[in-house]
Amino acid sequence: MKSSVKIFAPATISNVGPGFDLMGFALEQPGDIMIVKPNDKGIIRIINNSSAMLPEDPLKNVSGVAVYALLEALGCKTGFDLIFETKINPGSGIGSSAASCTAAVVGVNELLNRPFTDKELLQFAMKGEFVASGSVHADNVAPALFGGFILIRNYDPIDIIRIDAPQELICTVAHPNIEIKTSESRKLIPKEISVKKALEQCGNIAGLLAGLTTSDYQLIGRSLHDVIAEPVRASLIPGYLEIKSRLSETGALGGNISGSGPSVFALSDNTESAKKAGALMHEVFEKNGLECKVYISKVSRQGTRLID
Repeated sequence: MKSSVKIFAPATISNVGPGFDLMGFALEQPGDIMIVKPNDKGIIRIINNSSAMLPEDPLKNVSGVAVYALLEALGCKTGFDLIFETKINPGSGIGSSAASCTAAVVGVNELLNRPFTDKELLQFAMKGEFVASGSVHADNVAPALFGGFILIRNYDPIDIIRIDAPQELICTVAHPNIEIKTSESRKLIPKEISVKKALEQCGNIAGLLAGLTTSDYQLIGRSLHDVIAEPVRASLIPGYLEIKSRLSETGALGGNISGSGPSVFALSDNTESAKKAGALMHEVFEKNGLECKVYISKVSRQGTRLID
């Protein structure tokens, strides 16, 4: 067995407007960097060298839960150290828990000489993600693991479809300095919706997929509309409605809430618009008393992977 591996797991945008729990894509940056080492204790140890606050109990840390699920399926008693070197801030809305889960299972799987395929690793990562959100969903872990733009057609059995997004598509993400827990945000989602809303949401999902596969940027922009999650989550993000209403000023195609928030994203077909969208987001959040970090990234074709 190797003495250690270093893993990079990308941040992700989930939901992508209308695709609640069904759509997501990987970013080129930011991301997690994790070192995974075997230990002689027969346990999972969480070692946090990052600036983020993380639970050290492996049964409460999403990465520990994911690795224990992998080891149980394999009947393996080997212990591992999961060392967080760089960590996406928890509660940021850009797939922090998903990155932890996928980095951990990819690293352990590599040290064990790859007994599981990436598709099999997805199930273990989803069990870790359940700890963070209180539900089983793959719209962060699937793109984090596989890279690219992902559609989850079905959950039982899991059916993952990779969509070839246009190469020119650029994502701007602004992460304001507040935390929204996924488990709490999900409680706001209505249990039932009207047929009218269901049809509107389905139309936007279909339009977004058609726009992505045909590089119809205007259709992509028109389809980034969510009638289920966005209306109840928007009030949790100070300044969000102003950002949404002013995005057209920047030339961006459109935008929405990233995952459960508080991060906000916009899609553009050129770098200038992407930068203008970032400047607008920064301006509005600052006006609302919030510091924020802005990232500009293309859709990453690579998912979680070994790095030197």
